[in-house]
Amino acid sequence: RGGERSLGEWAVFQTDTFMGEEVVKGRNPAALGVPRLLKWDKVLKVVSRGSKIVTDPDAEWRVDGERIVHEERLATLDDFPTLMMSEGSSSSSSSNNEEGELRWESEDVGHVENTFWPKEMTSLDFRGPGGIMCVGKAYTICDATPLKEENELLHEGPFSEMRTELGVQENGMRFRIKLDYSIIEEDSVSTAPPLHLRTLTVCRETLDGYWPNPADNEILEEGDDDSEEGKSEVRRRNQEEITAALFGPPGAAGGLYDPPPVGSEERAADNYMMLDFEGGATVLLPHRLDQHHDGDETEEGGSSSGWVTSLDWTPGRIRYQVDRKVMGGTKLKGLRTLELSEVQGADADRYRPKDGGENMRQ
Repeated sequence: RGGERSLGEWAVFQTDTFMGEEVVKGRNPAALGVPRLLKWDKVLKVVSRGSKIVTDPDAEWRVDGERIVHEERLATLDDFPTLMMSEGSSSSSSSNNEEGELRWESEDVGHVENTFWPKEMTSLDFRGPGGIMCVGKAYTICDATPLKEENELLHEGPFSEMRTELGVQENGMRFRIKLDYSIIEEDSVSTAPPLHLRTLTVCRETLDGYWPNPADNEILEEGDDDSEEGKSEVRRRNQEEITAALFGPPGAAGGLYDPPPVGSEERAADNYMMLDFEGGATVLLPHRLDQHHDGDETEEGGSSSGWVTSLDWTPGRIRYQVDRKVMGGTKLKGLRTLELSEVQGADADRYRPKDGGENMRQ
């Protein structure tokens, strides 16, 4: 968005699917097909920025000569706004780390560097097959690695890895989820092995130059030590609203506002999970994506009927639900639709759809 910088904290959840057979055996016997999510102890502090670059100023159509470039990197001490840091605080921080860097492990660096979008996004990437789209306050991006190097079809699988992201931005805040899928090594000999969720990352971000968590916006009063008494907190005008929207009680009121169709009960049980996150957010996602065709494109319940990921979040008066609906089989990177529902949060129960889950009319 015009080069705006967002400051965020990422909570990373890793599934037990890739941790070995002995770990998988520890699952609840009643849900052996559903992965457990193990949360990283460390919360990542990440700086994100998107910008537009001109590659061809003479292009017949302006958008054809422009590219969108997105950057994400782990924070350094320099990313904590100087207006929040007294000279005493700055020198104290430098003395703790001569290089002026926060202490990040190689695993943290690798996780943030695992991109979810093409290096440069063109206007054609937003047409559907590439899995990238914006609608209103919501967006989704995607990238994937073909299972076979000789695959000449740009957006068609089967894939060995796929990464998708879904988010909503409103009131100077952004809530997004990153889903990283991969095949299991023992399935690599299959012609179209299923993709399994490897990590889920919840990103809570603000765009006003302050960090989402007020504890990260503290300074040391000059001449004081690092004790709690020596700290003062820079307060935003709307800090209470931000704290409630990003760190409030988990789960959207009443669950998803408009649950989308996911196929048969068996398919829902074998492939999907619904999760509640702090900030009043609820997410529906497939933890397993089958890449083989097992029925007609319109057959409900088969992998060919496609997949859906939903995010329900209320960052203020308006409650948003965004649904990322993709194709089935080897075309699962391609979007069918990106659907956004908006309703006054206070009126959500009154206007909640009662159709049992249907796709939006096109």
